[in-house]
Amino acid sequence: MEPTLPLFGEEPARPLADRLRPTRLDEVVGQNHLLAPDAPLGRMIAQQRLSSAILWGPPGVGKTTIARLLAHAGNLAFEPVSATFSGVADLRKVFTAARSRRTVGQGTLLFVDEIHRFNRAQQDSFLPYVEDGTITLIGATTENPSFELNGALLSRTQVLVLKRLDETALSTLLARAEHLTDHRLPLDDARSALIAMADGDGRYLLNMAEQLQALPDTGAILDTAALAHHIQQRAPLYDKAQEGHYNLISALHKSMRGSDPDAALYWLARMLDGGEDPLFVARRLVRFANEDIGISDPHAVQQALAAWDVYERLGSPEGELAIAQAVVYLATAPKSIAVYRGFNSAHRAARRTGSLMPPAHILNAPTRLMKDIGYGKDYQYDPDTTDGFSGADYFPDGMNRETYYQPTRNGYEAQITERLRHWATLRARRQRG
Repeated sequence: MEPTLPLFGEEPARPLADRLRPTRLDEVVGQNHLLAPDAPLGRMIAQQRLSSAILWGPPGVGKTTIARLLAHAGNLAFEPVSATFSGVADLRKVFTAARSRRTVGQGTLLFVDEIHRFNRAQQDSFLPYVEDGTITLIGATTENPSFELNGALLSRTQVLVLKRLDETALSTLLARAEHLTDHRLPLDDARSALIAMADGDGRYLLNMAEQLQALPDTGAILDTAALAHHIQQRAPLYDKAQEGHYNLISALHKSMRGSDPDAALYWLARMLDGGEDPLFVARRLVRFANEDIGISDPHAVQQALAAWDVYERLGSPEGELAIAQAVVYLATAPKSIAVYRGFNSAHRAARRTGSLMPPAHILNAPTRLMKDIGYGKDYQYDPDTTDGFSGADYFPDGMNRETYYQPTRNGYEAQITERLRHWATLRARRQRG
């Protein structure tokens, strides 16, 4: 009897990434910080005491593979579900099956892909089964667990961070692909460009390699331009509403604060290439100019506001140059948070002192009654004094003078420091006199 053929011809070959999926944990690349004998997962495997965990990392770094191999290493039944397609009813079936296995001494590893997509109530459904050991939960997420998972679930799991694959790990995957298929990629110098295009994603790299291996074999070696012609580069990973957004704006902010215009321009480009709204960046630049530069360069906030205005008039891409110019200006400006600190100190003092009245001599007296009770009496008009400075006390009666603003020696604040020192000398002299 002849074998039965598939209805529509031969069964399609499995994708290269699936055929290259590791069968042992020591074949997983790029995650040695978790899988080495002295690393968290390595110790769990050696002790045969696998704990529930959340695998947090970007796409294509081995989260699903590691979960599957952990189940094998721990002699556990592997139950995979996807939070995208599964609900509480599906989970109940898994929990029931896990309890049945437990009665015969068989444990269950429940792998939940995209676990952050479950809502709070769905996440809570795991808790009793994790606590009593019915399941070992391994969740996978590309989003920051502290934002997306509830505290009760986080307290019962260990968060393990997977790294994006570096050049060495990606090169290893390419070599394995060529060995498995016995087909060397038609690349020379462009090999490093292919690795860069993968952006740390092993699955995406193998998909690109599979596309190259499917090209007609002409014997020609592809350069970088030819590679770009055949392979579409992936968009950089950047979620404007999630952690990538906060990570990159933090990197831009701290690069400017650290007076590194080159790093600041890099992070600005990363954000704009990822689709960030340039007006969001412009608003952050105005905030930075006030918080981190302040009076050490009074023109900084004007530069930031001008960039905002130019972008609103020109739009992209021309207006982005104005934002880049402001980034460079702010990164190279002197830095001071003296005003920021002084304002916070004044807030604390205001809350502490309550409703103390201003001293009478600085109160206006628009009525005769107010004049009669001392409003405005002995007020000194500073511009008419010899030094343009009266040295009067402007704090409330009964409150000692306090210092909130302490300028630095950076930029324009150096001049302010000398001016305040001069005024302090005059104030002390007139108080003695």
